[in-house]
Amino acid sequence: MRAIVQDGYGTTEVLRVREIPTPVAGPGQVLLRVRAAGVDMAVWHGMTGTPLLARLGFGLLRPRRAVLGGEVAGIVEAVGDGVTRFAPGDEVFGVAQGSFAEFTIAKERDLATMPTTLDFEQSAALPISALTAVQAVERKARVGSGQSVLVLGAGGGVGTFAVQLAVAAGATVTGVCSAGKAALVRSLGGTTVIDYRNTPVTGKFDVIIDTAGQRPIPTLSSLLTTRGIAVIVGGEGGGTRLLGGFSRSIFAPLSSRKKGKRVVGLVSLTTASDLERVRTLAEAGSLVPAIDTVYALEDAGVALERLNSGSIAGKAVLRVSS
Repeated sequence: MRAIVQDGYGTTEVLRVREIPTPVAGPGQVLLRVRAAGVDMAVWHGMTGTPLLARLGFGLLRPRRAVLGGEVAGIVEAVGDGVTRFAPGDEVFGVAQGSFAEFTIAKERDLATMPTTLDFEQSAALPISALTAVQAVERKARVGSGQSVLVLGAGGGVGTFAVQLAVAAGATVTGVCSAGKAALVRSLGGTTVIDYRNTPVTGKFDVIIDTAGQRPIPTLSSLLTTRGIAVIVGGEGGGTRLLGGFSRSIFAPLSSRKKGKRVVGLVSLTTASDLERVRTLAEAGSLVPAIDTVYALEDAGVALERLNSGSIAGKAVLRVSS
């Protein structure tokens, strides 16, 4: 099968399109014929081995897993022993162990039935980005009707889903993004859109979803109402070389002790229940993937470069097979 692989850490120059053996599903695993794969920052981190702390999982000196990619939508090809929820021919989406390939392996618990309202490319844009937004907006912040919500990085993958979820909950949403993404954020329901390059953010908000990582924790706290909450999600532009965006998440509780206000970090983990929640929201029309560009598998490096530069509005997706 064809796959995008890397032999060592680095930027996109380490990527190769290579023919490798098709994997075999083990106990509790599902073999998928990949139709589409989402492009998210976790792939960039796996490719570059950054932040350095992440190498405890990726591999200290070289990647443990050669094939890139996590977000996936495809068709079940075979199932391993003990798999009961899926059968060959089922259309599914979720998180896999190397989705930038014609076939991939996923754990049964990391998959869900594909939304009936979406195609493979749209579904591949959901698993990590939409699931993270659900955990931030619904689980951590518990956004409700009548609240004011500020989404930093509103034009990105997680940000576009966070805007939609907050709007669906009945909140008034202010989105911060670049001017080129403003129209998209408005189309998703953002009432006010601020260009971060030339307009400061002022006012008070009940909830802040920070996917951008540029603002110090005291600044986030100063923008909160008396009992407001800020949820730090990733934050590619902030943090240290060792910890990356995790540094703000780790130290947020220590740096935000003003009475009533909370600044908390989120480490998103894939769960079957949250994937089902994403599917339900997608089928209800509350989550619609905003896809910037669909790339061919061999153009994965181009997609990743654009993602890292911040020029993608919403999500980029790889079309792997048809």
